[in-house]
Amino acid sequence: MRWIFRIIGALVVAALLLLVGLLLLPGEKIAQVVVDQIRTATGRDVSVEGGVELSFYPVLGVQTGPVTIANAEWSDEPVMLRAEGLSVGVGTAALWRGQVKIRAIELVSPDILLERSSDGTGNWEIEGESAGPGGRQLAVSLDRIEVTGGRLRYVDHSDGSRQGFESVDATLLAPDLGGRAEIDLGLRIEDGGERLHLAGWVGQFLPFLQGEVVPIEAALRAGDGTVGFEGRANASGDAEGRLTLDLPRTGAMLAALGQGAGDPPEGLGRAIRGESLVVLSDGRALSLREMALRLDGNAITGDVDVTLDGRTQVKARLYAGALDLAGLAGGEDDGGGAEGWSRAPIDASGLGALDGQIRLTAESVDLGTVAFGESDVTLNIDRSRAVFSLNRLQGYGGDFGGDFVMNNRSGLSVGGTLSMDGVEMSDLLSDLAGVTRLSGEADGRVSFLGVGQSVDAIMKSLSGEGRVGMGRGVIAGFDLDRLMRSGDGTGGTTIFDELGASFAMENGDMRNDDLRLVLPGIEATGEGRIGLGARDIDYLFTPVALAARGGRGLAIPVRIKGPWSDPRITPDMAAAVDLNLAEEKEELERKAEERVKEELQKQLDVEVQEGEKVEDALKRKAEDEIRRGLMRLLE
Repeated sequence: MRWIFRIIGALVVAALLLLVGLLLLPGEKIAQVVVDQIRTATGRDVSVEGGVELSFYPVLGVQTGPVTIANAEWSDEPVMLRAEGLSVGVGTAALWRGQVKIRAIELVSPDILLERSSDGTGNWEIEGESAGPGGRQLAVSLDRIEVTGGRLRYVDHSDGSRQGFESVDATLLAPDLGGRAEIDLGLRIEDGGERLHLAGWVGQFLPFLQGEVVPIEAALRAGDGTVGFEGRANASGDAEGRLTLDLPRTGAMLAALGQGAGDPPEGLGRAIRGESLVVLSDGRALSLREMALRLDGNAITGDVDVTLDGRTQVKARLYAGALDLAGLAGGEDDGGGAEGWSRAPIDASGLGALDGQIRLTAESVDLGTVAFGESDVTLNIDRSRAVFSLNRLQGYGGDFGGDFVMNNRSGLSVGGTLSMDGVEMSDLLSDLAGVTRLSGEADGRVSFLGVGQSVDAIMKSLSGEGRVGMGRGVIAGFDLDRLMRSGDGTGGTTIFDELGASFAMENGDMRNDDLRLVLPGIEATGEGRIGLGARDIDYLFTPVALAARGGRGLAIPVRIKGPWSDPRITPDMAAAVDLNLAEEKEELERKAEERVKEELQKQLDVEVQEGEKVEDALKRKAEDEIRRGLMRLLE
């Protein structure tokens, strides 16, 4: 039993020696070693304020007061990191050998400033040494670095952009600073949406920070959305590899990244899935190759180049199959219905987000209000002004060409010069305005300009000019031949051989005075107003039966008046009398005037002289009578 007591006594003595040894550990020295090694590794000044206390749980080490790490020399801000405290865990075995081996660091409530200079240099890029004084390898083995309750600010001096993050919690596991490091980071954009979570690993941590390109894998999550990367990268903003996107709610990810709330329009990426090869240079030039994305139900492939130096520049060549962009219509009944044009505000602020050129080729494009077949369109954006060039646009049985412009530099305006060839008017007018009465193939040209923040405002401000021409066609709900025969043109249809007209637009009204319609035995002209903004019409349509009245022709003008949805079509009898009985009316007026002259001479002894009006003759007779009366008074 004696040896048992000896063993117990030895253990007690060892425990006492260990306890005394720990109590005698030089906390200030441990803290200074940590400061020196951080300074050597980062090349930055490190200062510790307040006292240093030993800690025994959960790890052996020290706890300090406030800590600061100096910023890069080029920055106007002197401090890159400021924390309320620093906890350092050291290796016990190494400590007994007289070495201080850092095992864990915890930063308490740090305020971290990340800056990029105007030339693209990041203040996180370090040029630290890999060995201590005399070439001795640093005894740094960071099993764990923790950040709790931190704040992070990012400033890019090249474009003046700033972004703040709060509730920053991070963990870095780096048993060997020169080897693999695992990173877990959680934070939230200041006043932002869902919390961001970044997890991944870096193949060689210290070389990564020093600008070397090393293997890396990372996944950024917000809610149920994920952006993943696998490839090679460095801390200077250079990367190449494969990018993957799985975003069931793109709006949530954008809000979490501080890029505004709300979902993109349906068809433009309310949900995004896909992948692409990616090359990032200096954090400013991004190239996507072999890109394959699914934006909601739309499949998009192509290549994209983005330059983030100052104002964002984009150059893209995209391809699509059947492209459904009906969500861009901005609401229901924007183009039709009796109630009028949509007054929903048009948000065109996206035009100012970037400059560049985007070319899209698609098998078909559905814009909600109108739909087209094979399409090849180029979009050029310059300082909130977008120009859509229609390289090829098929639709409604024909072809469209020209340019369409949206300008949001000082309020929204739309305009352009467009042409159409062989377009079926019944389908086009039905989609654009709910009008189905006119059918047939048409050619046309129009230049226009509209201003306003809604479809209603734009349509009521339209100005411009144009011309349209049609060959054989049909006007439904109006029988011109029956009108000429019986005076009743309601119902039925009119089949014509030719139709042509030019027009001018001002303040949302289209005016025309040279309409010409030709059908067998009948020619018609037209003039009047079509309210593009008010969606009404007041138009006089005058058909002439060429063979009537012995070849002199018979005209029966028709007044078309009222809303587009239900216009009244009625013969204009007053105009018919003026047009058809002009000779008879003139003869009746002549005979009536002769009869008046005879009665004047007979009853009043007034003789109407040649070329004199009846009124003048009466006046002359009255003056003569007054003169005679005065003469008699004077006598």
